[in-house]
Amino acid sequence: MPEGPSVKKFQLLTSPFVGQVVTKVGGSSRKINVNELKALKLQDSQVHGKNLFLAFVAAGDLLGLSAEELALQREACRGASSPAQEGQEQVCAPQTDLPEEEPQEVPHSICDAPDAGCAGNWLRVHFGLFGSIRANEFSRANKANKRGDWKDPIPRLVLHFESGGFLVFYNCRMHWCSSPMADPASDILSVEFHRGRALDALRTPNPVCYTLLDQRYFSGLGNIIKNEILYMAKIHPLTQGSLLAVSDLERLLDYAVQFSSDWLQSKLHGKGLHPQIYQKEQCPLGHAVMKETLGSSHGFKRLTWWCPQCQPAV
Repeated sequence: MPEGPSVKKFQLLTSPFVGQVVTKVGGSSRKINVNELKALKLQDSQVHGKNLFLAFVAAGDLLGLSAEELALQREACRGASSPAQEGQEQVCAPQTDLPEEEPQEVPHSICDAPDAGCAGNWLRVHFGLFGSIRANEFSRANKANKRGDWKDPIPRLVLHFESGGFLVFYNCRMHWCSSPMADPASDILSVEFHRGRALDALRTPNPVCYTLLDQRYFSGLGNIIKNEILYMAKIHPLTQGSLLAVSDLERLLDYAVQFSSDWLQSKLHGKGLHPQIYQKEQCPLGHAVMKETLGSSHGFKRLTWWCPQCQPAV
């Protein structure tokens, strides 16, 4: 699943297109009607944790459409035929099956989600397990699918802009919302990240590996970051935060912020991630690594790697 640094990179790919008008659309999304975006201007692009938010307004309207006007415009678009029905030029790569783990989208409706008011002009993009964005290029198949076919992935959304450039969205979920619903104080890549609130969350009796994935306090922090920083801090994943010294928790926070920032910089320079513990059989010191699916009873369980010798149980 793309984590905060990856989504921040996606946002930086969209930034050059802010202020430009969408001239042509395409894509396989059934969550939204892609025709709604044609002739709109991309006004803003923001990232909050693992979500990307794109604001669209009417082209030439400096103040943008009112929420009600944009909702009426989208309602009219919903009555339009699909590109395939109208013979519209296809701007997508050839179709192929989605990865098995990727949740399928349901057909778009007037309201797409409880927190997505119909009167919004922000498109919320969540990248699921394998989502991505490409600028001015399509993704190409690097291996055959289960049927032995070499087919390029099909985009969920393609936006062509007046400059001639384009953005391609793959394996993501989208819906309209009234505004970016996120708290910058919880975003580990934000200058507004609230260390005090995050520290208070870590000091509870819950296992630290559960707390680190709580997006209310660590928005953008995902499973890779969790595994790596726990190893760097030499903390066992199931250690209760209340049993750790404040200095240990502060050091864990330092690693969370620094690792996320370093990972982002590596991505921006085209460098890959070289994990120390994630998906490894041995730690850097040569010790055997344990692997187990861990998580709270009422939340998601994620694969966790740790070294019993470097990260002893408390």
